[in-house]
Formats: sequence, structure tokens, C-alpha cells
Amino acid sequence: MKLSARNVLPGKVVAVTKGATTAHIKVELAPGLTVFSAITNEAVDELQLKVGDTVSAVIKSSDVMIGK
Repeated sequence: MKLSARNVLPGKVVAVTKGATTAHIKVELAPGLTVFSAITNEAVDELQLKVGDTVSAVIKSSDVMIGK
């Protein structure tokens, strides 16, 4: 699979929580470093995502906000 995004972060799925239409996926990139993704339940099913899977978190954004 080729992507235009340059921020491709390998990790492991540590949680999959399905809601009515949207699932929340927690991906551990390194010990203590996690990212979360909200995707459709259909996407979870198509990718057959489950805890323990090795995945890539692909981040494509035009803005990154910083707060303090």
C-alpha cells in the first residue's frame, strides 16, 4: 500500500471499543506512548482489527495545535 502521508507510526492495538457506529482504537507506539483513532465499525470489521494486532497509525493533517 502506498500513501502520500509521511507520518506512519508502527504500533500494536491495545484496545478496540465499538460504539453504535464508531469504534475507538488505542494503539501503543512505544511503552507509555499511545495514540487513539476513531473509525467506523465497518472498517474494524473489514480490517479484522483485534487487540494484539500490529498496525500502522497514519496521520495526515494540515494543522497541528499545541496547548500549554
